[in-house]
Order: sequence, then C-alpha cells, then structure tokens
Amino acid sequence: MEDKTSSPSARRRRSGRKSRLAQRAAPPKVNPAPPGPKGGRYQPLGEPELLSIFQTALRLLEELGMGEVPDRLATALCSAGAKPLDNGRISMPRALVESCIGCAAKQFVLHGRDPERSIKVGGDRVYFGTGGAAVNTLDIDSGQYRPSTLADLHDFTRLQDTLENVAWFTRCCIATDVADPFELDVNTAFALLKNTTKPVATAFTLADHVDPIVAMFDIAAGGAGKFAERPFVKAHISPVISPMRFGEDAVDVVYKCIEHNIPMSCITAAQAGATAPATLAGFLAQSLAETLASLVMVNVISPGYPMVFSNWPLVIDLRSGAFSGGGGETTLLNAASAQLSNWLGLPSGVACSMTDAKAIDAQYGVEKGMTSLAAALAGGNLIYESSGMTAALLGASFEAFILDDDMHAMTYRALRGVEVSEENLGFDAICEAVLGEGHFLGSTQTYNAMERDYYYPQLADREQPRTWQEAGADDAWTRARARARTVLHEHHPAYLSAEQEHAIRSAFPIRD
Repeated sequence: MEDKTSSPSARRRRSGRKSRLAQRAAPPKVNPAPPGPKGGRYQPLGEPELLSIFQTALRLLEELGMGEVPDRLATALCSAGAKPLDNGRISMPRALVESCIGCAAKQFVLHGRDPERSIKVGGDRVYFGTGGAAVNTLDIDSGQYRPSTLADLHDFTRLQDTLENVAWFTRCCIATDVADPFELDVNTAFALLKNTTKPVATAFTLADHVDPIVAMFDIAAGGAGKFAERPFVKAHISPVISPMRFGEDAVDVVYKCIEHNIPMSCITAAQAGATAPATLAGFLAQSLAETLASLVMVNVISPGYPMVFSNWPLVIDLRSGAFSGGGGETTLLNAASAQLSNWLGLPSGVACSMTDAKAIDAQYGVEKGMTSLAAALAGGNLIYESSGMTAALLGASFEAFILDDDMHAMTYRALRGVEVSEENLGFDAICEAVLGEGHFLGSTQTYNAMERDYYYPQLADREQPRTWQEAGADDAWTRARARARTVLHEHHPAYLSAEQEHAIRSAFPIRD
C-alpha cells in the first residue's frame, strides 16, 4: 500500500506549510508602524474653547505682562513693541504676540549625526522621545532605586540607540556623582556624542558653558564651525518661570544658543494648583501665555529661529502637593496643549508617560498608555518623557525603555489608521474565501496584509497559557530586564573616532 505521507503531493504540502510558517515568523520587511505618523484626530477643545483660551492668554500678556525681565531682553522687547508697565513688568501687546506667531518657524529638521536618523518637526507628525532629569535609577539587578550615575547615563544612551521607536534622545537622568555643574554639562554632552547618532538634546546650566561645549560638538562634526552648519543637538531651556516671569540665567542661555544656531525647546512647566490655576481652563490660558512669552522672546531676538513650542502641563495631587505624572487630568491637559499649539501652527512639544508608578506594574501600564496615546492622537509633534521614566520623573528604568518602545509602536500603528482602497476592501478575496476553503489563512491578500499592516510586538507575550507556563511564566518586567541586559552587554557603539575621542578627552574633564 502506498505511503501517502511520503508521496510528492504530501511532501509539497509539508514544504508549503513550513514555508508559510517561516514567512509568518519572519519580521515584516517594511516597518508597518514607523515613527512620524499623522496625529490630530483627537480634539478635546472645540473652536470656541480654543479662542477663549487664546484670548485670555493674550490678555494676560498685555495687561498683566511678564515680570523679572532681564535688561537686555527688556530693551529688545520694547524695541519690538512691548511696553513697560508702572509696576516694573513688561506688557506684550496682542499685535506683537501675533506678529511673532506669524514669523515663527513652523517646521524644521532636528538633525541626527547620522542623516538617516534626522526628523522633521512640525505639521502633524508625531515622534516619541525622551526627557527628564531623574535623580534615581531603577537598578537592573536589585530592582531597587539608587542615585543615578554617569555610568547610567552612558548605559541609557546606548540602550535607546537600539530602539527604533525612540526618535530622539534627551538625557533622561542626572549624573548625581558629578557635582561640578560645568563637568556635569560636559560629561552629559559627551555621553550623547559617544553613544548615539540620533537627534539629541541637552541642557546648559549656565550660558558660560555653551561656548566650550559647542567646541566639543565641533570636534564631533569635523572642525571649527561645522556644528552650527548642521546642528545635531537641541537645547532644553525653561526661560519662563511660572507664574509669568522670566529667569535670567535661562534667558542668557537662550542668547548663547541663538549665537551658535542651536535649536531649542523652550519649556513651560507650570503645575496646576501650585504655580498655575487648578481649573483646567485657567491653567491652559496661563501656560499658553507663558510659552507664548518664550516665543516672543526668541523671535524678537532672531525672527523665525527654530524653537519647539514646548507647553508642558504638569499636575500636582492637590491632597498632598506632590507632583503627579499620571492620571486623567495629565492625559487631558497634554492633549489640549498639543491641540492649542497645532491650532496656532507651531511645532508642539508635550510631556507624557510620566507615570507615578515605581514598579513596572499595572499602574505603570495604564498611566503611560493613556497619557501617551492621547497626546499622540491630539497631534503632539514631540512627546517628551515618553520613554523610560518612572516615579513621577524621579526615576528612570532600563526595563521601561524596552517596554515603552513596544508601546510607541502600537501608538504609531493606531495613528496610521485604516487605508481604504479597492484592494484592501477585497470584495473578490471575500467571495473567493467564502465560496472556496471557507477561511482567509494562506491567501495572497492575508500575506500581503501581514507584511504591510500588522505590528508584531517585540516583547509582549501572545502564547497560550500552558506554553507560557512551561517556558517559565515570566512577566513583562522579567522579559524586559533580560532584553535590556542583552543590549547592554552587546551594544557598544563607536560613534566617535579614536582621534575625535582623544581630542575631546584632551580638552575637557571627561570622566569614565
């Protein structure tokens, strides 16, 4: 009797099945959820609400004005149309504010040292990145928090360098083992240059630190003045201190950054119920006014200068006064802030995924998922703090970077939406399946969609319960820890040549 299992047709079926299984297991040839999809479909504010908030912000700037304006900035503002008030504050009339909105940069490129990693900011593109100044790191071995170190900053930088959905990197922790402010700024900048070629951002404690650190950037860029031709570092600056006053040191940094053509995020970080009204509408009006004050400052100094309009609504728990990074109010306010910025046509920056959770747990997932998805749906161009941050920005976690990368891809996929076409509607494919085998498995349309339309998470578990248990029943935190350890063990990039690194180490107090 013929062995049907070894017949040519059976072997072809087995071979075809193996081929199909291999095709299913292989990663998509084209990323179905790349960074930079379009946002803006979620609009928590209607047109009347947008107008009311904007009008109130303009009234605040004109009638209340800004306090503690440094002398050279006051001179520049008044030359452009601002007016001194009797109480020493500076009024910014509506015409001045609207003129600066009109001439402000609407889109610009944030360069990576690798041009392929550059991103264009503005319009309706959405990118997740990092931020923060965590003074604690969730230790990957002990699972406990400890003070962040310079070694942690190097490790976080090279870890995220491997994560496709983190579009740019800002130092996420403070090296608490570097006490001198200049050495801290220098070593922070060096960690960025050494470990990634993505667009990066840093902060300058004082304006005097900018010139020497730009000299370091020039070494990495290939010579004196080269960095300014194609700046691959953005500055994070908070020139306005809530409520409604300037900070002189930060304003000095703004002037220095403009001198060196360093793009900037001018960040307003008011806290509802503390430095801004507890009412959400009042908060949005004051915070918008403060971020507009930064915009006016920058465009009076240098019209059209590349500035991210970084209006970051922050919330405190009114019962205790403690900062709260998660919750429905944070979700709503950051989405509304993104909508306001986009309504004004300005490149928007908001802060989300600032979970209050200390562990990688259910609270972590809920707060990060809600806040980041809402900000993306509302069209936040740059979503800061969205990778790796825990404990209401007091902590950073290696495992969180790994988990958040999958979360960002899911959000990018949601933003991509549903493409409706004759091919995708697939009338003929439906008829063929119904009248034929009765299912869609193995069809050409299914395979095409599998490659094009579906994101397959790198870390999430989709196995059957028994398979999961037999494999050790690991939770997401455990799997993320293992992945982070593997990356930190294997990924040691050399983005500075030996000559460049020697030149930097010879000129600056670099610590290992």
